[in-house]
Amino acid sequence: MTETPIPDFASGGGLLPAIAQDAENGQVLMLAWMNEEAWRETLSSGRAVYFSRSRNRLWRKGEESGHVQTVVEIRVDCDADTILLRVHQQGAACHEGYATCFFRKVEDAGGRTQIVEPLLKDPAEIYDR
Repeated sequence: MTETPIPDFASGGGLLPAIAQDAENGQVLMLAWMNEEAWRETLSSGRAVYFSRSRNRLWRKGEESGHVQTVVEIRVDCDADTILLRVHQQGAACHEGYATCFFRKVEDAGGRTQIVEPLLKDPAEIYDR
């Protein structure tokens, strides 16, 4: 086995993009951000942990919704500045209640979109708001 470098967090100013992909069907579920602390906790816990830029703190996926991501495999790209998590997703990946955050399809050059994925759960039923 060849040793691979850990991600280069310095190249991204401390934050790197982390793509979550369904380990079974390859569907891209979401894009989030990781700092080194989130990376280390993800490695040690086996569950996806991200850095929330809006909350300015670690975000343990599913901590409020129960929709956790169990990590099956982790890959790092050729420049060591993007992380791919292949996960088993429990419930909706998207905070809007969809299986994927990429539930809108751009329909035309004007940028109009259409929802093309089914809603799994009403967000009002997921979060205490």
